[in-house]
Amino acid sequence: MKELPVRKGVRLKGHDYASAGYYFVTFCVKDKHELLGQIVGAIDPDRPPAVELTPLGECIEASIQMVDRDRVRVDKYVIMPNHVHCIIVISPQAGDRGRSPLHYIVRSIKSYATKKFGYSIWQKSYHDRIIRNEADYHRVCQYIDQNPAKWTEDEYYTK
Repeated sequence: MKELPVRKGVRLKGHDYASAGYYFVTFCVKDKHELLGQIVGAIDPDRPPAVELTPLGECIEASIQMVDRDRVRVDKYVIMPNHVHCIIVISPQAGDRGRSPLHYIVRSIKSYATKKFGYSIWQKSYHDRIIRNEADYHRVCQYIDQNPAKWTEDEYYTK
């Protein structure tokens, strides 16, 4: 019988993901399909590039805005044509018996759209990075802000 490949763990070993902190999270549409929006204004010098959301993208935005603001919040985000980048902030009161509020929030955002549209568009899991200090936070914010302008250089760009 053929051995199954061992899946590489992507979480930081020893880090308690139920603990307070700032996390940079990216989750993607399956097969990089551009279902969430399109970049507009890239060729107009008077208009900076921006994302024009599809109804599905607007649904994702609504689900992000519904995140519990007391214990967990989405601090900053950008919805790109086929993925979402966001900074999720977990307060000290958010942990629940070792469960990760980070996982719960990403799952909630994804499932809101899945329920609304009747099918899942999402790639499994998500990528996260712990934001360790203020300088790192500012780099991530700049990356999120500049992401639409750099769409054609993005690793998720498919054209």
